[in-house]
Amino acid sequence: MNHVMKKIIAVIGGRKTEKALLLEAEEVGRLIARREAILVSGGLSGVMEAASKGAKSEGGITVGILPQDHARDANHFIDVPVVTGLGIGRNVIIARTADALIAIGGEYGTLSEIAFALQMGKPVVGIKTWDVKGVISAENAVDAVNKVFEILGF
Repeated sequence: MNHVMKKIIAVIGGRKTEKALLLEAEEVGRLIARREAILVSGGLSGVMEAASKGAKSEGGITVGILPQDHARDANHFIDVPVVTGLGIGRNVIIARTADALIAIGGEYGTLSEIAFALQMGKPVVGIKTWDVKGVISAENAVDAVNKVFEILGF
């Protein structure tokens, strides 16, 4: 049996951010789903929720790697809540799970996910996020998703 695994793209970013970045995140989610990849995020609000909402609007699959102890803490657009009870330690799991990451804005939690991903050799594309060596800058959602899939060879 020739089983082809779907690509897993993490969308990372802040729980609280400006509306323009939430709209970019929602579009990133839509574009990821259209390419039949699985969207993984931290499963909470803000960028994570907006990206998950976008993916669900296109029939995509969403996974939330939650810091808490209960699946009920996931946003309403998460199909598969992964309950870790690890707090911010779950950021390592997000980076490890993804084939590539798209960072949208974000604070120190996003910075830690970027650092973990880069340390693991995972590609990170960023929209208005941390200016860190190794992060590939993108202008918008279309640019970011195109760059990720180009890097992954899809």
